[in-house]
Amino acid sequence: MGNARNIAFWVVLFLMILALFNLFSDGSAQMNSRQISYSDFIQRVEKDEISAVIIDGENVAITTKDGSQYATVRPQGEELASRLIDQGVDVRVERQQQSGFMSLLGVWLPFILLIGVWIFFMNRMQGGGKGGAMGFGKSRAKLLTEKHGRVTFDDVAGIDEAKEELEEIVEFLRNPQKFSRLGGKIPKGALL
Repeated sequence: MGNARNIAFWVVLFLMILALFNLFSDGSAQMNSRQISYSDFIQRVEKDEISAVIIDGENVAITTKDGSQYATVRPQGEELASRLIDQGVDVRVERQQQSGFMSLLGVWLPFILLIGVWIFFMNRMQGGGKGGAMGFGKSRAKLLTEKHGRVTFDDVAGIDEAKEELEEIVEFLRNPQKFSRLGGKIPKGALL
């Protein structure tokens, strides 16, 4: 069940990224494939090679008399429409299809999406509140303080050997000569 949900998540994520990529790169890919400079466009207008023009804000879609289609960007403040009409070019002006905000969003959205996916994966790798892939070094031990009570001999009631060993260590600390006459030494880790 969990594996099927995981696979479905990845398929949906892949399709969303693919759809966003197609949405934001479709118009720009067509425009950039046959892009010409503005000066080349003006020269073609003067040579009477242009049959129709569609002005969309600052973008200019050009159709030549042989049927080829090109695109260019009009400089701001340039009075293009009257110049084209004087040359006999069919001019159609449309509202700007893509606002400045949408073009900015089209440029930054893939980066924001990649950063979001990266943060999501880093959160999952670190556990995200549950013991994820990198959660092996996180101790779940609780700090024992005086408020929680002290551990006494009565708390280890069923472990007689532990009680006897602890009593021997206490007796050795009180009277080490008794054990050293017999050649006994305290183990190095007992005092720790």
